Amino acid sequence: MKVAIVGAGLTGSLLACFLARRGLSVTLYERRPDPRVAQVERGRSINLAISERGLDALRRIGLVDEVMADALPMKGRMIHPVSGPLDFQQYSASGERAINSISRGTLNNALLTAAAAAPGVSVEFEHRLVELDSAAGRMVFATPAGKVSVSADVVLGADGAGSAVREQLLAEGIVAENVDFLDYGYKELSIPAADGEFALDPGSLHIWPRGTSMMIALPNPDKSFTCTLFWPTGSFDALTSAPAIEEHFRLNYPDLLPLAPALVDDYLNNPVGVLGTVHTLPWQAHGRTALLGDAAHAIVPFYGQGANCAFEDVVELDRSLDDTGGSWARALPLFEARRRENTEAIAEMALANFVEMRDKVASPVFRLSKRIEHTLERVLPGTYVSRYELVSFSTTPYAEVQRRVRRQHQLLGAGAVAAAGVLLGLVRRRSR
Repeated sequence: MKVAIVGAGLTGSLLACFLARRGLSVTLYERRPDPRVAQVERGRSINLAISERGLDALRRIGLVDEVMADALPMKGRMIHPVSGPLDFQQYSASGERAINSISRGTLNNALLTAAAAAPGVSVEFEHRLVELDSAAGRMVFATPAGKVSVSADVVLGADGAGSAVREQLLAEGIVAENVDFLDYGYKELSIPAADGEFALDPGSLHIWPRGTSMMIALPNPDKSFTCTLFWPTGSFDALTSAPAIEEHFRLNYPDLLPLAPALVDDYLNNPVGVLGTVHTLPWQAHGRTALLGDAAHAIVPFYGQGANCAFEDVVELDRSLDDTGGSWARALPLFEARRRENTEAIAEMALANFVEMRDKVASPVFRLSKRIEHTLERVLPGTYVSRYELVSFSTTPYAEVQRRVRRQHQLLGAGAVAAAGVLLGLVRRRSR
């Protein structure tokens, strides 16, 4: 059984590790040069927040300690207002649970190295998919030496939101896609270490909420921070000179400017990335070709679940193979049936969390609601669990998270109505 995985990024490399345990012959095809030796593309290293779903996948293949050695735990959000004191908002009721900051490149390199070392796995770099016969498993790749034709029993597209495999399936008329682009883009900025130490609290995910715009910063092991500025599409072009950039940040992000000496250079030279949600139907064809991870269902990054969700795809595909006795023809449709509603659910929650991060986290009403929520979690342990706790610190299916949170809110609403009724009755009796 020969399996071809197109894309040696996070999802493809992890998938190769899982499939190697089944004694399969796996070849990873990657359009880029080996990222472990190639220069990192400027402004494209958005940090990842690995939480329980991603950790669960890594534990299953014994890689969690090695891969997460350089990760930095973040126990909450640190809110930076335009003026006034910082505001720390812990993620969990206990204050002890954390999501983990890790650079995409560091994680990719660790997984790729593990995959390349696994029995039966080979990696081909600088192979860009240009043709695919999904029914026959035949592929043509463009390489520096010319076009190369190969075939495999199973072809798996793990090549990201701009998937070449999905593009080929679209051309064959096998799948349909809908890409909902967000009317926001992003630009990477940076905060270096200050006198050899972190310039900000490394135990927090830092957020500068500004209503129509937002910036976040995640810590790195070298004591720097990777910042990502989210702004409406086209707004980045409004600032074209160093004085204009400095003035904008002085007015809107006054505490950032002294910490980011390369701010102007980063702003002028780092590219603007696009954000969107990818919906694909179906994810698989002929029982031998399939999409997973961002190639099937890319989401916006505002819940920190993109990589975690993709890693969970790999776990579910592995489980589906177990449940079908290793039959790809049955496992691939089963995998899609099990995962589709969950990926749609996290796509919705990620969009909703953008509004929360951008507009709500600085609000006194929001802070009060979070304190009430954490109190309920402590008073009703296991009975009331917040959406964030379920998404980030459990492996509860995303769709079940939505259903459970909806039930909790309904019960709380009913309880509030009942309490109001009791209070009204007491008032009436006392007024007689």
